[in-house]
Amino acid sequence: MKLPEWTFHEEEELTRVKISMSGPLRWVNSYLWRGEKGVVIVDPGPRSNQTEEEWHVVWNALSITPQEITDIVLTHHHPDHYGLAGWMQEQTGASVWMSRRAHQEAEFMWGREAEINHVLPVYFRSHGMTEIWTEQLLPHLESFDPQVSPTPLVQYVEEGAFEVGGRTFQVIETSGHAPGHLSFYEADRELILCGDAVLPQISPNISLLPGSDPEPLLSFMQGLDELGALSVRKAFPGHRHPMRSFHERISSLKIHHEERLNQIEKMIGEQPQSAFEVCTALFGQKFGIHQMRFAMAESLAHLQELVRQGRADLTSITEQGSKHPLYVYVIKTKDNP
Repeated sequence: MKLPEWTFHEEEELTRVKISMSGPLRWVNSYLWRGEKGVVIVDPGPRSNQTEEEWHVVWNALSITPQEITDIVLTHHHPDHYGLAGWMQEQTGASVWMSRRAHQEAEFMWGREAEINHVLPVYFRSHGMTEIWTEQLLPHLESFDPQVSPTPLVQYVEEGAFEVGGRTFQVIETSGHAPGHLSFYEADRELILCGDAVLPQISPNISLLPGSDPEPLLSFMQGLDELGALSVRKAFPGHRHPMRSFHERISSLKIHHEERLNQIEKMIGEQPQSAFEVCTALFGQKFGIHQMRFAMAESLAHLQELVRQGRADLTSITEQGSKHPLYVYVIKTKDNP
């Protein structure tokens, strides 16, 4: 096993730990510090045998006993951030903190009553995704269950001041990348633990999922405005490396999504298209089901934003030989008000 890497940021009194994850991102950033009462860990990562062992290596190297860990703070519910929280709580007895909305989303995705694994393939199929892809969705979604088990006992963080580990943060709740996503801003140091709300080099995935946020791109853009109003000297994101260009990155993300909206509007202006047709035109199909799920859900998020802005319409057609309607997007014109 490759040993995990960690870096102590002396000025911020913060240690960044790179915890392994699958896919092109390769690792998620966890953060920790030692307060007077114990150690705080932010976003412990996905659960696997390897990541459990990585944490034992880190604790030993930093002279931390599991019993010293008092708090586990989660920015959002995605498996690469939330997944180890229950296991780590069992090891340490620590409190687990996340937003109420993020906890609801965790139950929506991973809870005992969750239906999204069966609903999502039907939803994507109705928006044009082919059977060769939809038949891969159920086993793909079920593969996340071991990464998020066991379920932690959660306490809720509200917007406003949050004291943890001897530090006081302003909590900012935004959505778009994930409903109930929390960023933690420390005003005296002008630092922010921003999770996946703002990432360097990568555009955070914005997904439209049935039963979740109905307007995720709008939520994301509004969140960028709120985060952009903060005075940030250094940002510590969930992936890649800490950045000092926080405001410049926010501006570039806004531009990216505006350009993508214009691009899609032009595409459906040439001819009506399903979300899957838009998706494959934008992203291709030369990747696995994990990336295809993201690409499809992000295409739907942009199309929904065009509908919300009055720039497109969603309509349905019934293809010959099919019992189910296919949804397509058309541009709004004078002839199609």
